[in-house]
Amino acid sequence: MMPAVLNTETSLDLAKEHRKQTVYRLDGGSGTDENLIWLLNRGYQILAKGYSGKRANVWARSVSRWDSYGKDSWLGSIASPIDFGRPVHILVKKWLKKGRPKHSYYVTTLSFPSKKAFMDAYNYRGAAEVEQFREDKSGLHLSARRKQKFQAQKAIILLNDLAHDLLADFRVHALAQSSFARWGLKRIVRDLLAIPGRFVFHDSQVKRIDLQQTHPYAEEMIVCLEKYLKHDFDE
Repeated sequence: MMPAVLNTETSLDLAKEHRKQTVYRLDGGSGTDENLIWLLNRGYQILAKGYSGKRANVWARSVSRWDSYGKDSWLGSIASPIDFGRPVHILVKKWLKKGRPKHSYYVTTLSFPSKKAFMDAYNYRGAAEVEQFREDKSGLHLSARRKQKFQAQKAIILLNDLAHDLLADFRVHALAQSSFARWGLKRIVRDLLAIPGRFVFHDSQVKRIDLQQTHPYAEEMIVCLEKYLKHDFDE
């Protein structure tokens, strides 16, 4: 995580006064004390889920009041038992799993009018990364492709990123304003890019596109492909 943050600082030229206006929202896997304290020392704001489930269970015992949050879940706040180097707010969440209580905790430097607002802010995080990973996993069969060698697996990941970007560009510039506009990557790959047909090239230029006429999506797909080929890829 730390190299990524430093690279972002360099790329965006984030001075310390700008970091005060930058919030890092971290899932539990990145919410270690080391990561949180490091971000706080660099002047960032945080909205993070804590890493340790055992700690959450211990901290839950210090909650004096639980407020309902949705179905079968409750929120409680405590004073921070840890010195993070800056003032923080700690929220503990309790929920039931198969009738047994489970706990997690959340740390933030931000101020919220209520525990519910705190939890909502964490839950309202941008879901783009989740949707992208889910689409890549199903549409590009990422989970089915594993290599034993590190470099080979790295190549697979890079090729997946390239495929994702190409498909995203195709969806925006070819499928917009068509009946396929809201399709996800899985359906685009499975139902559109699998239409039987052929591309005729001359001097590295596409001269003709033939798709199987009996395919239910062929006619509209031809229109989308023609529009895409007219797109200025330097834009």
